[in-house]
Amino acid sequence: MPADSPARATARETIALLTGAAGFTEHRPPSHPLPPDGPLGWAGYDAARERAGARTGEEESVVYGTGAVGDRACVLLAFEFGFLGGSLGRLTGDRLGAAYELALARRLPLLALVATGGSRMQEGMVALTQLQRVAAASTRLRAAGLPQIAVVRDPTTGGGWATVGAGADVVLALPGAQVGFAGSRVRPPDADPYAYSAEGQFAAGQVDAVVPPGELALTLTRWLSALGPHGVLPAAALPRALSAARLPGTGREAVAGARDPRRPRAEAYLADYFAARLPLHGDRCGGTDPGLLCGFGLRADGSPVAYVAQCGTPTRPAGYRAAARTIRLADRLGVPVLTLVDTPGAANDAEAERAGAGAAIADAFAAVAAARVPVTTLVIGEGGSGGALALAAPDNTHVTADSYFSVIAPELAAAILKRPASETDATADQLRLRPQDLVELGFARSIVS
Repeated sequence: MPADSPARATARETIALLTGAAGFTEHRPPSHPLPPDGPLGWAGYDAARERAGARTGEEESVVYGTGAVGDRACVLLAFEFGFLGGSLGRLTGDRLGAAYELALARRLPLLALVATGGSRMQEGMVALTQLQRVAAASTRLRAAGLPQIAVVRDPTTGGGWATVGAGADVVLALPGAQVGFAGSRVRPPDADPYAYSAEGQFAAGQVDAVVPPGELALTLTRWLSALGPHGVLPAAALPRALSAARLPGTGREAVAGARDPRRPRAEAYLADYFAARLPLHGDRCGGTDPGLLCGFGLRADGSPVAYVAQCGTPTRPAGYRAAARTIRLADRLGVPVLTLVDTPGAANDAEAERAGAGAAIADAFAAVAAARVPVTTLVIGEGGSGGALALAAPDNTHVTADSYFSVIAPELAAAILKRPASETDATADQLRLRPQDLVELGFARSIVS
């Protein structure tokens, strides 16, 4: 990538891009000088540090302090790749640890602008163990309910990617950035370079969004607004129904209405509900499910709500894992959750089984059950068995007039009971799957109009 690429901007240029006129107040940790040529006595290390300092004007590979992105105060830390490849040594660890502690002490979000080649060879194991320091500091922030956002620049590889970068709650990337655990000089010679790019990591569900530099400040302002920290937030308001459908007279009519391709889907509901949406992408295990949308959104009054929305397709294991990730993050940050249920059921093909469908569904059930924040559910279409129930709030589920929910699809129920296809409609009635049935049975609290 060219040196003048926005992804290759210096640490201070990247900070200035985000803080603008609001400014940035730099902090420095207490000084603990290294012994001559570092902890290993690596010949020439001091001279290399001096050259790096003269070239960049920096004392170390990380700059940190406080600032504001938009109107949102945060702690920022930025790697200077020009200083020994943005590598992590003991003094880098001092600065990273101090940045996390500053965020903890002031109860501010941490925004990391990452560009690093990994751990510093000239410091050996002393450098490598800085990753443990970072992991411990990140865990303390997580326990305190403070959000961590990473912007990965070019390049972001090695331990810096595997801690500060990929360990953040939200991971954004600049276009064209090299991103991956293996740097360009240590990966297999025949490796596909796309897999180590921002775009490739997005496709694999490891990055939430690839954001052009010109859009980065606004995107981060919205993320900081959505993630908080917040006080105690009320339950998410119910979306309004987007169709004028009347209540079905029979089970067959209920199923037909929910399967009607003309009825409003999740995209329409989310667009109507939120003023701005901030998607979370992927399950962090190499999988994505385009039929499940999740992330955080800001309503017209600025209030944040996390969302998980099925789009009418069979939900895949990656979708359930992404849903669980979203719900747990919202729970930790105190943000209410809205789930939109619409699936004929969980994906049941061989690929889904190999990808751990059962465990993924179980994890989604557990995330909803354990949530301390209020979870609000609206069934907007098909409620297909456990694959739909996994994302439904046990005591706060509502339905639209063009939806149904059933232990099993009526066609499958008839087949299991060895009934002829002509009895499918009667079986649908027996299942009592209509919206009004669901309210009468106590499963749904209301029919939304």
